[in-house]
Amino acid sequence: MNWVTIDWAMIGEATVDTLLMTGWALFFAVLVGLPLGVYLFLTSPNQLLENKPLYQTISFIVNVVRSVPFLILLIILIPVTRLIVGSALGVPGAIPPLAIGAAPFFARLVENVLREVDPGISEACKAMGATPKQTVLWALLPEALTGIIAAITVTAIALVGYSAMSGVIGGGGLGDIAIRFGYQRYQSDVMIITVIILIVLVQLIQTFGDALVKKFTRK
Repeated sequence: MNWVTIDWAMIGEATVDTLLMTGWALFFAVLVGLPLGVYLFLTSPNQLLENKPLYQTISFIVNVVRSVPFLILLIILIPVTRLIVGSALGVPGAIPPLAIGAAPFFARLVENVLREVDPGISEACKAMGATPKQTVLWALLPEALTGIIAAITVTAIALVGYSAMSGVIGGGGLGDIAIRFGYQRYQSDVMIITVIILIVLVQLIQTFGDALVKKFTRK
């Protein structure tokens, strides 16, 4: 590997682009996925807002989006992405499909985390006359905080991989560099560098997430 000939400025810019894509997509995925996951939990059987038809409908939609391979989802959402941000290329063009692909994934994680909360908490809140909204905001979410942080960490790591795949359609970032230079131009050194950076990013996200979980875990 010839370290001198590698365009480090390009690699650095691509790394920043990957962080931007991952960060913004994670923000929107949590913004949509958290309330969606909470609503999935509340409308499921034996919960505060039990509604079997509604739960099955939302659950089906979530499962459909989750089952579509991300590369196919990228292509399908090109018209939607152009409508939202004006282009399907670069960092802006990658954020909508990343967020749409990650939101149902995160929502399902949130639902599962809430299922792990002691059912007695909801029952106690109901007995004290708390509304479903009060129960969620002041009891369920605080109790499930560490699990939600862990779910955000898992989603962020998944988005790093998704962002790399977005390079197939010119989404920018490390994935785009790996495809254009590492694969199409047979520059194996660039491919190796991008893979190493992605691994480091994943490790840093996991370490940071674990630290937050440890900090907020109730003794």
